[in-house]
Amino acid sequence: MAHILFLSPYYLPEKAAAAVCISETARGLVKRGHRVTILTTVPSYPDGIVPPAYRGRLLQQELLDGVRVIRVWSVVSPNTSFVRRVISQLSFAFLAPLLGGKAIGEPDVIIVQSPPLLDALAGRILASWKRCPFIFMISDHWPEVAIQLGVLRNRMIIRLARWLEWSTYRRAGLVWAQSEPLRDLLVRCGLPPNRVFCLTNGVNIHTFRPQSQKQARSELGWDGRFTLLHAGNHGLLYSLETVLKAAEKMRDDPDVHFVFVGNGVTKGQLMERVRRSGLENVSFLDAVPHEEVPRLLAAADCCLVSLRKLPMSAMAMPVKMLEALACARPILLGVDGEARRIAVGSRAALYVEPENADALVSAIRYLRGHPDRARSMGRQGRILAEKQFDYDLLTECLDMHLARLLGTASSATQWEREPEAEEERLSIDERITEKHPVPLTKTKGSV
Repeated sequence: MAHILFLSPYYLPEKAAAAVCISETARGLVKRGHRVTILTTVPSYPDGIVPPAYRGRLLQQELLDGVRVIRVWSVVSPNTSFVRRVISQLSFAFLAPLLGGKAIGEPDVIIVQSPPLLDALAGRILASWKRCPFIFMISDHWPEVAIQLGVLRNRMIIRLARWLEWSTYRRAGLVWAQSEPLRDLLVRCGLPPNRVFCLTNGVNIHTFRPQSQKQARSELGWDGRFTLLHAGNHGLLYSLETVLKAAEKMRDDPDVHFVFVGNGVTKGQLMERVRRSGLENVSFLDAVPHEEVPRLLAAADCCLVSLRKLPMSAMAMPVKMLEALACARPILLGVDGEARRIAVGSRAALYVEPENADALVSAIRYLRGHPDRARSMGRQGRILAEKQFDYDLLTECLDMHLARLLGTASSATQWEREPEAEEERLSIDERITEKHPVPLTKTKGSV
């Protein structure tokens, strides 16, 4: 069996989706007989506060569920500023190999998580040092997401980021795309199809399962209002302003309640808007440990998954959607793309046009007035989660890809690749630019 190293700045006990996905996959590989090591940093996401137990050391190790976790010190920052996050990510990219390179031993393969895209630097350094192949795991297409969000505008930095992205694709033994549209995009832009595979995020269907709504509400102290839940990151990719607009339109309906659970860069703005508007049908709750999320989902009448109307949103497969499916909760899905194709196509969700508050209000009223349809959506969602998103099945598929890579990478020269010619790199860069033009203006304080 193989020694597999995951490289990610996010890991338990953090509550971020990336940390949960890596930990579930790592535990699954351990069950399949592999030796798994995580090279990460101290937990601090999203508030930038490091728990006392993890402070004051450059290097520390622990064993969690059979997974060896090596933590290196790096700059930490709350998830409130793009610039600060980049500084934090850059420090991890350089300090992870420097501080943790010896402690990780000799892995057979490295799996590098992106985003953050800067993890590619650490992954390439370690792969070269340890003379082993690496898999570049892509959940969101960076830097394109940052460009579309408007937080990345500097032309030189964009060009450097795209060079890092595409040169890393070229050097990776395999590229792991977490949605079919993302895989298709990478192939269209020049990556050989046999070097790119799709394996989506998943859900632990044993932890996330249908529960009694009555009991869950009693334990949480919730009342009997029709409750719509957003549980997770309050980030720039999510169209939560649209949800608040819908809440304002329904402020005179005493039986509808919007609940936001979690933290993120936009939470303060959202709470201030609710305060100014005097909305009494909206509640904000702090983030909870991941193991308590199933109870929150069980208590809700409907789960909200609402993304910004961006081209890259079409490639998204939000983890919060998968968790709601597994808990048999109906979903109002404000995502037009792969998530819509799968969830709405399986009759497990209702599609709502992204950033359309009127459409969201109509969907809420429809679902509230058709409880039989809501229950049917929940049942279909559970079936879909079991068939397509069970982590046990996904880890088995990953194991096959690992065997394929390690079976062909019998010597270092088989996976090491020469840097692509300058004219080839530029042609790829131009193709990306044609699809997503760089803004012509640079605003004050842009990166």
